[in-house]
Amino acid sequence: MVKPRVVETTDGIQGEYNVQIFDAMARRMRDKGWTEVGSIIKSGLDHDLALEYGCGPGYIGLEWLMKTQNTKLKAVDISPEMIKLAQKNAAEYGLQSRVEYALNDGKNIPFPENTFDAVFTTSSFHEWQDPIVILSEFFRILKPGGKAFVSDLRRDMSPIIKWFIYAVTKPKEIRPGLLTSLAAAYTVTEAEEIFKKTPFRNFSAQPNPFGLNIIAVK
Repeated sequence: MVKPRVVETTDGIQGEYNVQIFDAMARRMRDKGWTEVGSIIKSGLDHDLALEYGCGPGYIGLEWLMKTQNTKLKAVDISPEMIKLAQKNAAEYGLQSRVEYALNDGKNIPFPENTFDAVFTTSSFHEWQDPIVILSEFFRILKPGGKAFVSDLRRDMSPIIKWFIYAVTKPKEIRPGLLTSLAAAYTVTEAEEIFKKTPFRNFSAQPNPFGLNIIAVK
């Protein structure tokens, strides 16, 4: 039986220390190739203008830019410390001309409707205070035919996989946060029920050993 969902946070990752610890983990995952960038691209989100929601330190979006051609990215996050770090990392990548960052909580994403060819977000779905509002904003800012890609952990993953993720997660200071994130994560069925309450009518939610991926088309 799956345990009831326990809300972790709706404020993102705030504070310089917490951001530094998260950045160390995210940078390590990037270096080992443990990211969803390949899945994002394989899903057809590989051209023109994309929005990354909940960009954190920026590695997913920056790697996406590195692995695609003639693309540009706009990215938002709820944490001002994360935005500063993402801007610094974009400079480290030499991609400042292809990416712009903005502080935003998702309730009113600051772009006109029909702006983006793609929207992607990883590892933050479980933190959203009102996922229906945010997903509806994704729908609004996507062009007709544009795709949204949502990836996150899932609460009902195998206990063996959960133990493995915990064991390989470094630095160790981030491990308590991993457990609270898992407790807050949605199952595939729960995610589908959320999407049914949004304007998206064409979507598919699929489990994987480490979480879930959802692709939705406007």
